Amino acid sequence: MNDNKGFKLFGMPWQMFCFISVIVLLCTYIGVLPVGMTGCFVFMIVVGTWLDLIGNKTPIIKDYFGGGAIVVLFGIAALHYFHLLPEIIKDADGNVTASYMQLWKSFDLVGSINTFFKPTGAFLDWYIAALITGSILGMNRKLLVKAASRYFPAIFGAIILSFALCSGVAAVMGYGSIKALLLIALPIMGGGMGAGASPLSKIFDASGTMSAADALNIMTPAVAIGNAISIVLGGLFVKLFRGKDWNGQGALLQAGSLDPKELEISPEMQAKRDAVSVTNLGIGLLISGTFFAWGYVCSSVWSLLVPAVTVHAYAFMIITVAIFKIGNFMPEWAEIACYQWFQFIMKNLTNVLLMGIGLCYLDLGQVIESFSITYLVLCGVTVLGAFFGAAVIGKFVGFYPVEAGITAGLCMANMGGTGDVAVLSAANRMELMPFAQISSRLGGAIILLLGSLMLSTLGGLL
Repeated sequence: MNDNKGFKLFGMPWQMFCFISVIVLLCTYIGVLPVGMTGCFVFMIVVGTWLDLIGNKTPIIKDYFGGGAIVVLFGIAALHYFHLLPEIIKDADGNVTASYMQLWKSFDLVGSINTFFKPTGAFLDWYIAALITGSILGMNRKLLVKAASRYFPAIFGAIILSFALCSGVAAVMGYGSIKALLLIALPIMGGGMGAGASPLSKIFDASGTMSAADALNIMTPAVAIGNAISIVLGGLFVKLFRGKDWNGQGALLQAGSLDPKELEISPEMQAKRDAVSVTNLGIGLLISGTFFAWGYVCSSVWSLLVPAVTVHAYAFMIITVAIFKIGNFMPEWAEIACYQWFQFIMKNLTNVLLMGIGLCYLDLGQVIESFSITYLVLCGVTVLGAFFGAAVIGKFVGFYPVEAGITAGLCMANMGGTGDVAVLSAANRMELMPFAQISSRLGGAIILLLGSLMLSTLGGLL
């Protein structure tokens, strides 16, 4: 157990994690796991880590369907669906109507996690606040400033064409153009689950359009399918479009004036980021929470001034953090603290987030009912629209269309960071990772902004 080499789980030797897993699962199934946040956390970390391992080691799933993230989401949802978790179901009067996996003492694990995770969505807000603040402040400012004038038009080209194709084909196929636009195209272009579908579901809920759970049941398969299609197309289009006018062989700008290698995080800055301190984690928590609170201030003022159009606090938070980053208003030490806090949350608690979403919001029965050939076609045309929209606009602003379509298009339609790696690996374009990160981080933030505005105007038509 003291061996620091070899295979590890959750950052520790696998033998120790197995020992911990046995204790946690034993306590869970005999009904003595502590209720509340402590017991929920340890159970979700243990089971989430094992499901993540399965997803990252399973062929096809790890290469095309998002790997661990998808297996964590659907794995815990399946365990719940097939009643393999301790659960007690009561009617409105408090009478027990059904119970599952009660091996010794009576224990409602599902109810405990729902109580901890679902009523206010506090944990989800906490995670998203860290994610938005740390990811934007952690980007290279020079890259943002230099790339924005050309790269963001390509991103908007991807968004516009993907939305247009999805809603147009949906109208032809009788699915409903508004429904397809809001529940298929929007989450696919949103940058995955943690930064995309999850906060979008909160925006759905806040707008009164539908509950977060109902929204996630429809959006989650779209995110997974969009990710898979993006990876396949990334490898396919670099082979189909070989002409020098289309394919830059890894170069984004035709003029070569924007070299992504020059815009990467410097080794000196990376060294500062790697020097994690306990104090910095606390500072990052405080600053991200403050930005989040400011978002609610702006949202409240907006609702008083423009009551007809609802804009979620996430949108104002994103705008504020971006202004601080581009304007260079945040001290370097504060940016480093926010980045370290974001990394801590992302690396240690992402599986907890996915476990909570899969258990509390994802109804596997409803997911199965919502899936169809029409649904699959709409996911496909959304991703195709993302690629060709970015490619065409990219051509006009001086990009090679293939590279623009991959980074500003497919990396918008995949599942965030892991999707970026998979798409660029399939396309053999890993040197374009800085641009893919703009798509996943700021592109996903743009989708949240658009989602908030679209739901306030179109949500009533669902």
